Amino acid sequence: MPTITWFEIAEVPPGPIIFLQSEQQMSYVLMKTLESSPSRYDRGINLITLGRMSEVYDRLASHIKNGWNVIDIGCGTGAMALRAARHGARVVGIDVNPQMLEIASKRLQEMRLSGSVELREQGVAELSSEPTAQYDAATCSLVFSELTEDERVYTLLELRRLLKPGGLLLIASETIPSRFFRRLLYWLVRIPLVMLTYVLTQTSTSAVKNLPAMVGEAGFIVEEIRYSWLGDLTELVCRNPKSREKKR
Repeated sequence: MPTITWFEIAEVPPGPIIFLQSEQQMSYVLMKTLESSPSRYDRGINLITLGRMSEVYDRLASHIKNGWNVIDIGCGTGAMALRAARHGARVVGIDVNPQMLEIASKRLQEMRLSGSVELREQGVAELSSEPTAQYDAATCSLVFSELTEDERVYTLLELRRLLKPGGLLLIASETIPSRFFRRLLYWLVRIPLVMLTYVLTQTSTSAVKNLPAMVGEAGFIVEEIRYSWLGDLTELVCRNPKSREKKR
């Protein structure tokens, strides 16, 4: 059974819960708005989430070991790639946004980590060109909510192929809460924000339903699950089975 953790209520600052969750929801649906101005992306995400995404990145990166080969899917401005490199990993970061990659490159130069991270302007559809069993770990932070359901399935199956037997898949994703009351609150908050984001950018995100089951169906073993209080942000630590056959 995977370890399941709900974010502690004590970690939430005083104030109306719906207001706090509105701020957290904004971090995901307004991500598209921030992506239109990459230079403000990290500052905006950090401000809107009250620093929570930095904590998420740190927790996921803590699983990465020195000397590992890591692929960071949707690396953006390099938040996870930088952390993985600091842990001694050799990282390939892919993203379809060239402006984001340019900022990531500058950050790597400033941190003197350019030699540890290779950045590529590439989408998930091009993962098929990667060699099998190439990586010790793969990271996906706020990526699945930007993919279609078919793209999510394809990405998970490709990552299973790319990871070495026993390799780790580390995920943080916007998700739809499973509990009725929290799901109702989630939609009350999300719908107006989705509309606002669409007006500003003509795009939006699509939260994932039952992420652990989707990852398990792709053949991964889910070892740890961490939910936000509302259940709208899920962190997973998953392992590629040592057998190349799909887990039953």
